[in-house]
Amino acid sequence: MFDDQSTLRTEAGEAVIEEQPGDRDSLEARLSAAEARADENYNKFLLASADFENYKKRIQRDLEAIVTSRRRMLLERFLPVLDNLERALRYDAAGENLRGGIEQTIKGFEAVLAGEGVKAIDVKDKPFDPRVAEAIGTEPRDGVADDTVVEVAEKGYNIADELLRPAKVIVAKRDG
Repeated sequence: MFDDQSTLRTEAGEAVIEEQPGDRDSLEARLSAAEARADENYNKFLLASADFENYKKRIQRDLEAIVTSRRRMLLERFLPVLDNLERALRYDAAGENLRGGIEQTIKGFEAVLAGEGVKAIDVKDKPFDPRVAEAIGTEPRDGVADDTVVEVAEKGYNIADELLRPAKVIVAKRDG
C-alpha cells in the first residue's frame, strides 16, 4: 500500500519502496507486462499440453496399427497350412485314422484362428463378389445361374470386419 508520502509499505508497516514521481505508472506498466507474459505462458502451456495428449493418442494408434499388421502377417502364414490339411481330407486314401487326426488338427487351427477373430467367408452357392473372392476359373453348370460360386478352391477369411484373404473360387459360366 502506498501512503501519503509515496512510500510502499508492507502490512506490518515497513517501508519497502520509496515511490518517486512517475514510478506508479512505471510499476503499473511493468505489472501489466508481467501479467501479459503470464497469460502468454499459460496459453503456451495449454497448447503444449493439448499437443502432448494428441501425440499420446497418435502413438497409441500407430502401435495398434503395427500390432495388427504383424498379427495379420502371422495369420496369413497359417492359412496355407490349413488349406493343405483340408485338401488332404478331400483325398482320403490313407484311411480313417489319418482322416481323424487331420480333422482334429483342422479344428485346433480353426479354434486358434477364431480366438484371434478370424472367420471363414461363406461364398459357395452365392453370387460371385470380387470384394471377397478371386475367380480362378469358370465352369458350365446346369441349373446354376451365371456368376454363382460353384466351388471353393481356397477359403477366404476376414479378421474382424477386414478382409484377411480373398477366397479362390470357380464360378458358373455358360459357354457362349
